[in-house]
Amino acid sequence: MTSGLRKGLTSYGDAGFSLFLRKAFIKAMGYSDDALERPIVGITNTYSDYNPCHGNVPQIIEAAKRGVMLSGAMPFVFPTISIAESFAHPTSMYLRNLMAMDTEEMIRAQPMDAVIVIGGCDKTLPAQVMAAISADLPTVVIPVGPMVVGHHKGEVLGACTDCRRLWAKYRAGDMDDAEIEAVNGRLAPSVGTCMVMGTASTMACMIEAMGLSLPMSATIPAPHAERFRLAEASGKVAAEMAKTKGPKPSELLTPASFRNAQVVLQAIGGSTNGLIHLTAMAHRSPHRLDLEVFDRIGREVPVLVDLKPSGEHYMEHFHHAGGVPKLLAQLGDLVDLDARTISGQTLRDVVANAEDVPGQDAIRSRDNPIKKEGGLAILHGNLAPRGAVIKQSAASPKLLQHTGRAVVFESVEDMTLRVDDPDLDVTADDVLVLRNAGPKGAPGMPEAGYLPIPKKLARGGTKDMVRISDARMSGTAFGTIVLHITPESAVGGPLALVENGDMIRLDVEKRSIELLVDAAELERRRAAPKLAAVPEETRRGYAWLFNETIMQADEGCDFDFMQRTGK
Repeated sequence: MTSGLRKGLTSYGDAGFSLFLRKAFIKAMGYSDDALERPIVGITNTYSDYNPCHGNVPQIIEAAKRGVMLSGAMPFVFPTISIAESFAHPTSMYLRNLMAMDTEEMIRAQPMDAVIVIGGCDKTLPAQVMAAISADLPTVVIPVGPMVVGHHKGEVLGACTDCRRLWAKYRAGDMDDAEIEAVNGRLAPSVGTCMVMGTASTMACMIEAMGLSLPMSATIPAPHAERFRLAEASGKVAAEMAKTKGPKPSELLTPASFRNAQVVLQAIGGSTNGLIHLTAMAHRSPHRLDLEVFDRIGREVPVLVDLKPSGEHYMEHFHHAGGVPKLLAQLGDLVDLDARTISGQTLRDVVANAEDVPGQDAIRSRDNPIKKEGGLAILHGNLAPRGAVIKQSAASPKLLQHTGRAVVFESVEDMTLRVDDPDLDVTADDVLVLRNAGPKGAPGMPEAGYLPIPKKLARGGTKDMVRISDARMSGTAFGTIVLHITPESAVGGPLALVENGDMIRLDVEKRSIELLVDAAELERRRAAPKLAAVPEETRRGYAWLFNETIMQADEGCDFDFMQRTGK
């Protein structure tokens, strides 16, 4: 088996010449023959001036390179695209599959025996793991880590749960311009991902539980020296994997490891986005994620991690309480502890070394959970024939069974223009409905499912309402919000048939979301569907590819030609 510089030679019709030319040019960088004879570990560089979440990536790269070289292999850093949640138009999700393709093709195109992927901001980690599964090269994941907490007037702040909470106070008139500006400078006090259980931390926790990263990698704060020591250790592991040619993702990602990830997603009160990303990752493998099984897991697995938005703490508290290893210890027989990891250990070995922190209350025991059921529930009904999701752990208990009148917004733009109109016919008991915000309709399934409370209601004290859509929402958000309604309205899903004044019934205990309109009336409406027009800009380039091949939320929103035909 070829390795090092001899892997994947450029096609010139003469293999000897290809290697000769490759070595000639790479020697222009100052490498010695000794260095060039070593196994190669590729290291992705996802740093960008647009990406403060990845602000520590240069330091992580240097530490990882050090670890690789200490173990006798040669590191080669290569760039891929960088996605930052708040800078990506129209949404970072729109670019996830592009990043997955970019990363996969660069792994395939360049000589490397193992790869280290460095990511964090929401869509980067799933994109990188999707790529790693498809390329099936030995892979080590290094998350960038969460930022540290901020403070304002004696209160601990966390991006972005408190971003949304305090912005809602500002919209309600309970905070003035000067104070919201002060808060703006304190919410994100360091580089790194959101320090609550948003999508970035959710993905990092699941990836650690799947054995693709080293223990504690999900929770170490981004600026801490421990983060860079972990990167060095990850480099050493990657070097050994480069020498031994394994384990590959296909060897680690078994049905048991995917189930472990689902258990952890429920136990941490994780982001609803995590379900889409895990589905996409599973569908790149021979395995599949079944929404009914996921919901059953949620009935059995309690929320044990006391973090915002489902609880009170922040990621650094989770870390100091023992991180994912301690969580796995508390979960016990709910996870398969015989699952393997990149280091050669099993999860049972990881749990045996979990730190016991007296007095910590960020990781609860199973007999003292935050919530008796898991964070996420799957809903079905005539509004969502293929499913929808609600983060029940971050919802208002009194709204988990609710019937209300639909107030319909045709698009994100329509919602933006009308939600604060003083003449909008809306009460706190109504159900806000947003459509044409799904994978194809928006496009890119933006995090618009967290519809703002209409200003006139917010100023009257309303803090939560039932909101439903075919969009996504940030994992940092709190509220009684039904998301990922599938199929989406833009492809003719039932959400397209809802009219103002229709009654909608949500019953999370029964796992149902129903439009209380008789079947004959729905058939009449279906005969004259109001499908969104295809924008002019989707007729070329990546936009065309996205529009033509994007799949629905229950299939992971991957491109149809990228999924693997499996079991």
